Amino acid sequence: MAESAYGTRPGPPLARPSHVAPVRLSSLAQLIGATLVGEDVEVRGVSSGSDLTEAGDLFAALAGGSGHGARFTAAAVAQGAVAVLTDDAGRQILRENGLQAIPLLLVETPRAVLGTVAAEIYGHPSRRLPVYGITGTSGKTTTTFLVRAGLLAAGRSSGLIGTVGVFLGDEVLKTPFTTPEAPQLQALLAVMVERGMSSVGMEVSSHALRMGRVDAVDFAVGAFTNLSQDHLDFHADMEDYFQAKALLFDGRSRREIVVVDDEWGPRLVGPDTVTVSRHHDAAWRASDITVAEDGATRFIVESSVGRFEAGCRIPGEYNVANTLLALAILAELGVDVVAVAPAVAAAQVRGRMERVDGDQPFLAVVDYSHKPAGVQAALEALRPLTAGRLIIVLGCGGDRDRGKRPVMGEVAARHADVLIVTDDNPRSEDPALIRAEMLAGARAVPRGDSAVIVEDGNRRSAIWHAVRTAGPGDTVLVAGKGHETGQQVGEAMLPFDDVSVVREALVAQGFTPTELATADVARSVNQS
Repeated sequence: MAESAYGTRPGPPLARPSHVAPVRLSSLAQLIGATLVGEDVEVRGVSSGSDLTEAGDLFAALAGGSGHGARFTAAAVAQGAVAVLTDDAGRQILRENGLQAIPLLLVETPRAVLGTVAAEIYGHPSRRLPVYGITGTSGKTTTTFLVRAGLLAAGRSSGLIGTVGVFLGDEVLKTPFTTPEAPQLQALLAVMVERGMSSVGMEVSSHALRMGRVDAVDFAVGAFTNLSQDHLDFHADMEDYFQAKALLFDGRSRREIVVVDDEWGPRLVGPDTVTVSRHHDAAWRASDITVAEDGATRFIVESSVGRFEAGCRIPGEYNVANTLLALAILAELGVDVVAVAPAVAAAQVRGRMERVDGDQPFLAVVDYSHKPAGVQAALEALRPLTAGRLIIVLGCGGDRDRGKRPVMGEVAARHADVLIVTDDNPRSEDPALIRAEMLAGARAVPRGDSAVIVEDGNRRSAIWHAVRTAGPGDTVLVAGKGHETGQQVGEAMLPFDDVSVVREALVAQGFTPTELATADVARSVNQS
């Protein structure tokens, strides 16, 4: 899922608790060290977007890259805001717009206290239900859903907040960010408390950690998957990216679990850290790993709770680590992991190495991999399952880290037999220029080591081309968008679902795809 920098709109409304006890501004001022200007009114909610404001809200007018949020105060007041949290610059804007009468909480950096304010207004919900947070570059979504499968098997209701959306039992809400802004996040957690959830899983992005969205969330468990190049349009370099991820392990998580299979994980390990590895000695490790013809893995778990059989139906040996991490989190949440291991092994996540099965004589897979390491891992996972050619359809998103585009092209050209470069979500950029950056990396691979390279900017046409040219024993991997059901071109969100398009292409070639597997993971229009 895409993240954004300061000043972006917080997205559509999500959910709020049905009852919130009013909180006085004077109480909030004392809590955050703010200056109260004006009447000491009561507030019953908090918002950081005028279109998200409800009656009785405290409106957070924040400085941002695209301007100051105080410019939208009049709209927020029209929606029912009764007070404003802002800085001196915001106060001046209010004066210039004739809004000096509205009560204010003045602080030097409002964003830094917004999480604390939101948690106070909504009654500190993370203190009333266990929250497990997972950070890292890849594997967050897969791991949260594997944990959710284990919790459901144990008879526990579970909420989830992440890339695919927000799951409130059977209700699914879309969110523009992997981790929502602090007011929305605290409200969602309060809703989950109201609805009796036994726990909630959360994908915790580096943006959320750096920008304070998860401040004042008490994590029962904090977990780390891995780190590879991504979001370098936001972070200065990989070290800065890592330091943002490391904030989840600054003491805010009561228990810390870390996968130590890359160079970054070991740096997070402390005296009480629970370690996980599919390669090395760790508190949770795998042995006797076997891979079935369909890519599913089986293995023995060696852990602090004993030795038992486990597995993962999602292809890719890297998912062994995701499964181990999920089981370790479940153990920390008090679940009998031996009893729920079969449910975890059977779980499928939409758009994560999702097979589109039918009577075609080749393998068709849709995956969310949209980073160099993720693309390489997906191709390496599929290579042993491929007797013939490995064909990948791949693009890169616009308005995102440009530095990874040639790397994506190079990785795909080096590890596939056929690379079809196409569009992903070009957003405001020229799609042809994005493809050119990918192609530059792909064409830098020596001819003898490179895939056959094809360019087709029409994603539907590119997928149909891959299916049309696939033969017996081949594998078609459509990468980059996974669970998404939209393609953003300019300001328009066009309907587009990779799985559906693969199925259409199979039908057009005379094959009969099976019905989509039932799963509790609804597709969404969130974008990468």
